[in-house]
Amino acid sequence: MRIWYRVRDLHTARAFYTRKLGFSETEVDEDWAKLERGGTRIALAEGEPLPEGPVASVDVVNAKAEADHLRDEQVEVGTVLELRHEIRIVDVFDPDGNRLQLVEELRS
Repeated sequence: MRIWYRVRDLHTARAFYTRKLGFSETEVDEDWAKLERGGTRIALAEGEPLPEGPVASVDVVNAKAEADHLRDEQVEVGTVLELRHEIRIVDVFDPDGNRLQLVEELRS
């Protein structure tokens, strides 16, 4: 499954997702781009962003470290939450307000 995000400027969004979030482009056209990071597949298309749109989940090794790094990069990042010693999760927002979640599985 691939989650689609609408973005105001495709070029700017592609740079954000590849440079700041570590996604790799798998296909690019003048109107859209497909990207992947690990098992997460997203696509970007120009249009008006949907504030209550879909949310992609990205598996990470260390949610706290990723959140700190992204904050240093001036990315809007929420609070890292830990759920019952099972996972850590943090919201990350692209420049258009689209939300992704970084998820770290905690092993006992």
